[in-house]
Amino acid sequence: MSAIRYELDSDQILTLTIDMPGQSANTLNAAFREGLSETAVKVKSDLDNIRGVIIASAKKTFFAGGDLKELHKVTREDAKTFEDTVNGLKADMRFLETSGKPVVAAINGTALGGGLEIALACHHRVAIDDDSIQLGLPEVTLGLLPGGGGTQRLPRMIGLEAAFPFLMEGKKVNPKAALKAGIVDELANSADDMIAKARAFIDANPKCQQPWDQKGFKFPGGAPHHPAMAQKLAIAPAMLKQKTKGCYPAPERILCAAVEGAQVDFDNGSLIETRYFAELVTGQVAKNMTGALWFQLNAIKAGGSRPDGVGKETFRKVGVLGAGMMGAGIAYSTATRGIDVVLKDVSLENAEKGKSYSEKLLARKVSRGRMTEEQKAKILGRIKATESADDLEGCDLVIEAVFEDSELKARVTREAEPKLVANGIFASNTSTIPITQLAGASRKPENFIGLHFFSPVDRMQLVEIIVGEQTANETLARAFDYVQQIGKIPVVVNDSRGFFTSRVFGTFVNEGIGMLGEGIHPSSIENAALLAGMPVGPLAISDEVSMTLIQHIRNQSKKDTEAAGGTWNAHPAEAVIDTMIYEHGRKGKAAGAGFYDYPANGKKHLWPELEALFVDAQKARNIRLQELKDRILFIQAIETVRCLEEGVLRTVEDANIGSIFGIGYAPWTGGTLQFINQYGVRAFTERATELARAYGERFAPPRLLLERAESNSPLA
Repeated sequence: MSAIRYELDSDQILTLTIDMPGQSANTLNAAFREGLSETAVKVKSDLDNIRGVIIASAKKTFFAGGDLKELHKVTREDAKTFEDTVNGLKADMRFLETSGKPVVAAINGTALGGGLEIALACHHRVAIDDDSIQLGLPEVTLGLLPGGGGTQRLPRMIGLEAAFPFLMEGKKVNPKAALKAGIVDELANSADDMIAKARAFIDANPKCQQPWDQKGFKFPGGAPHHPAMAQKLAIAPAMLKQKTKGCYPAPERILCAAVEGAQVDFDNGSLIETRYFAELVTGQVAKNMTGALWFQLNAIKAGGSRPDGVGKETFRKVGVLGAGMMGAGIAYSTATRGIDVVLKDVSLENAEKGKSYSEKLLARKVSRGRMTEEQKAKILGRIKATESADDLEGCDLVIEAVFEDSELKARVTREAEPKLVANGIFASNTSTIPITQLAGASRKPENFIGLHFFSPVDRMQLVEIIVGEQTANETLARAFDYVQQIGKIPVVVNDSRGFFTSRVFGTFVNEGIGMLGEGIHPSSIENAALLAGMPVGPLAISDEVSMTLIQHIRNQSKKDTEAAGGTWNAHPAEAVIDTMIYEHGRKGKAAGAGFYDYPANGKKHLWPELEALFVDAQKARNIRLQELKDRILFIQAIETVRCLEEGVLRTVEDANIGSIFGIGYAPWTGGTLQFINQYGVRAFTERATELARAYGERFAPPRLLLERAESNSPLA
């Protein structure tokens, strides 16, 4: 059965309906390529009897893009064969485009990547006017480029400058915005209206040729040699490098393909695109990113970590204890998904202040035209600010987000738990204190679980679900359902101090602060983190979290560790933090002074006194950038292996996705464990051993890593 249905009607209009057998969505794979090739042969033989062509879809979406399973398997040895395959596909698309007959894309649903590229190869595009439909070229977000002509057709349609956000940032838009941008030509109010408009275009345009195939074609906004465009393109690589820090080859290759392709005819531009596409597909960064951000992320979203045999739960009323930054963010994220929220604090004033956080976020959406006043009022109406525990009556779930203090958390647990519905869940948003320890205050420890959100909650996608020693599988399954109900990504870990993300995040922060204590210049530390692919430097993030909180968590952990009979091993960073707080009164951003200064009317900058206090001029001069980058990436990866070895982490998928979405571990690596795999397990272990000799036992490879290094087998 062909992937494309061929229907030539009595009006001599050919409808090509893409309907991939055995798939819920159309994808650009071997079956589609074969179907397109067969179709091109048929069209050639029927050309005299065809007035026009409509390309449609039998699926709910128009076309989902390239088959990433296929792309993920392509190796450097396959590059030439791969290029030939891509060029063959593009030749079939090009035949339809240059046949002289009008070709119309009838876009009934989302068209992303290769799907939009098929539509761009048509002479006219009609899309159903539905805001849920997305159009875009998101390949760059997986380390790839649009390889089906996207880097050539889109700039020729709307201009280089207008095309860059779609090509280099993966910008996606709804049909209205696509019409405004010039990506689609008409909107339809229904499927029938869409087909009617497609047929009307064919009737009105018996002969069709793309603008770029016509003599005298000029690029909208100017070709690369146009003085105004040449001036912009001269600084584009530097601006791009500032964003990518040299970690992501895809945006740079997209820029090259688009600009180089714009200086030759379309067909040669298409060959240039294919060459860059093959380079990215066979490169390691794309393998890392597609592996984690597509396959592993989708496995988690499909419920890979959710226990079987438990019916799916829908939550209706959730209590949040503590209306500070975290509690307010949890309340907002819950209410925007249609769930009633009780936001409780010690006073009504505090609770209302927490609710006002939601009001500000929603007001911003209204001002940008993304929400109506009525929708805003409806969401705010779902949040009840209160000081009374009685208002928690009937909650399916209560989440405490109070200060990181075991006794305080125990007190609010005992107060709120009786208000839950029968078999309701109680969750702690603690970032470090073991869930089993906190569950000691619960009358139903089997219904007690950790839900660790990340700040700011409205923007951070991850929730770390922590399973205590007595947490029931049913509780885990229901907590998983809640996280998905509010549109977040759930990763599941077992209990330990700091769990997974806080433990790994702590190593990043401590390593950076420890470097300062060794005499390395603070600018070098911050820049090394950014150039390694971290979103922010360790000193800046310490200020954001606040050094007093870091100190408090450390003191609580030390107290609990020693109370349990353990030994606390002090990290070199501890002395630096204590010096900053006790000797210089610098506690972090909220206090107005930390590693950075925060002038009222200026940009933050590193505190100048850090140099005199900590920097060793000779060491600062001699340290290699790669050494700093290695320490930042390696220490986090090593701690992740420890979490896997200790059974804190349940899966490699949770490790990689948790590290990227929870702590911002460089996405180009594919996550902490994939960083080790792509580096080579044996080579990584040897380098870690070198770092341990130079900087201490914290870099020593764990037993699991040493075992895998013997056979050089990946952590999977």
